Parts: sequence; C-alpha cells; structure tokens
Amino acid sequence: MTEMQQRTRVALVLGATGGIGGAVARELNKRGWQVRALNRNAEKAAKAEPAFDWRQGDAMNARDVRAAAEGANLIVHAVNPPGYRNWGTLVLPMLDSTIAAAKAVGARVLLPGTIYNFGRDAFPILNEDAPQNPDTEKGLIRKEMERRLKDASETGVGVIIVRAGDFFGPGAANNWFSQGLVKPGKPVTTISYPGREGIAHQWAYLPDVAEIMVRLVERAESLPRFGVYHMRGFLDRNGTEMVAAIRRALGKPGVPVRSFPWWLIGLASPFVPLFRELRKMRYVWREPLRMPNERLLAVLGEEPHTPIDEAVATTLKGLGCMPKEIATRATTAGRMPA
Repeated sequence: MTEMQQRTRVALVLGATGGIGGAVARELNKRGWQVRALNRNAEKAAKAEPAFDWRQGDAMNARDVRAAAEGANLIVHAVNPPGYRNWGTLVLPMLDSTIAAAKAVGARVLLPGTIYNFGRDAFPILNEDAPQNPDTEKGLIRKEMERRLKDASETGVGVIIVRAGDFFGPGAANNWFSQGLVKPGKPVTTISYPGREGIAHQWAYLPDVAEIMVRLVERAESLPRFGVYHMRGFLDRNGTEMVAAIRRALGKPGVPVRSFPWWLIGLASPFVPLFRELRKMRYVWREPLRMPNERLLAVLGEEPHTPIDEAVATTLKGLGCMPKEIATRATTAGRMPA
C-alpha cells in the first residue's frame, strides 16, 4: 500500500464511545486510518478522545450519517439505541441509514456480530453458515440485520461481519462479564456465574476482536463481497476457567462463586422487556458452545489472542474492580502476579 493510499483511508465509526466501537476506532487509528466519529455531543466526546475527528450528529438520523460518511472508505456499525431502549423500533432503521450511506459513498460496512441470531438448534458447534432460527426478539432483529447487509452486498456494498462470543474488556460496560460476573466500581467479594460447571462457554476480549476486524478490513480486496467470520476467542471449556482467571487476577483463590439469580430475572421479566429477552437466552449458558475459526485462519493465518490472565486483569482494572495494590504491582511488573 502506497503512502498516498495510507493517507486516504477514512473510517466512519458509529458507536465510537461504546466498548466494541471504541476498540475498533482505536485500532484503526493505531494503524494509520483517519477515524471519523459521529456523536450527539461531539465537543464532549472530543475531550475524552481527541485523536478522532468527531462530527456532531445522531446515528439515528439518516442525513447525519450520510453527511459524516462523505469520503469514507469504511463504516463501522457498532452503535445501539441509547440505553439499549426501543431495540425493536430503532435498530433496523439505524442500520438502513448506514447501508444507504455506504451505497452513496462506496464504503464497506463492518459489523460486530453476535451469537444471538442463532437458536439452540445450531449448538454446540456454531459455524458461520449454521441455520439462524432465533426464538427471541433481539435474535430476530440480529438475523434481519445480517439479511439486509447480505442484500446490500448483492447490490455492490462490501460487508464484513465478525461474530464472537460474549464480549469483555476495559471500557465495555454492557456485557455478561461486567453486569453478571462482577460489579463495576466495587471490589470483587463474590463472582456470580450464569452458567453451570461442565458447560463450555465462548468469550471474546475486545482488543482482540478489534484487531481481527481491522486485519480483515485491510485484506478486504481479497475477501468475498459478503464475508462472515467466527473468532474462537477464549473458550472456557468447562465453565470454571473464567472464574479461575478472575481469582488469579485478584490474587484471591478463595473468592466464592454463587449462581446467577435467574429466578429474579424470571420474576421481573413480565415487567422488564430486557429481562424477558435475557431469560429466553438462558440456553447459551446451559448448552455447550464452540465457534470454530478455520475460515478466519484461512485469511489471517492466525487469530490474535491476548493471554487470558492479562485480558482479565486489564478488564478488572478498567472496571475499577482490581485492588489498588495489585493493579499497581501488575502495571509495574508488566505481568500478572503469580
């Protein structure tokens, strides 16, 4: 790639203040991309992350997205409705705005995918082309998002989707790790685990996800017009290995583990739509899951993988859960305490 081509690489990131959007934006910036980000309060966002070119606007407004996309080679669609409210009415129109902008400027679309568009009939070995038969509203929406992107690819829009297990990482607040296993901003006195011992579960460390996505984008010309890839991430083979990593990071092997209060989710689900969806998705914790990454390896040759102890320690520190003395010692030593 020539120096001129390097200078003209422009990415519009929707959701750059979120966990996955922020991680991808930082990785793009590190690799020499000009990162443009849309935000409803661009001035405030720029103070927190001055390396990006912040544009005032709303990802739910098609005109704002189109204006921000002018001259972009890539649109990263990593945005969700504020507070994850009104998913059923807002998510698809937001994606339609991204697709329309991509068509108008000739940009490729990059989507962080999930496993929620798959039902239990696709488990335990989840391949890229497994049938999508979700039985939750969120899963149906995710399935429709991918269908619309597939249709867009058939009209000339390049699309890359990277599906991964449950996200965790520094700065990622809305995920099972930070909302289920531990409590952000508080010392870890107990670990709440939603699954059962003996059941494998798939995790994905956000910086690794971001690096994989950007590597794929930089090989986009050799990829199919509609490319879907699964990453292996961290496979907790028996439902105890993530707990063990948290204990090692804290230097507290005796931190107790308690079962996630699914009963409470059940009681509240008639009144809280999000809890109804979580209850329906309980099977991802009761059924073993493994995501083969052969297709990804065929393109990249390897899957970037941060050692689990380092990933967990960095996550706990970022969430404010790491005891100060351990965090300081780990940072100084450049590794986890034994």
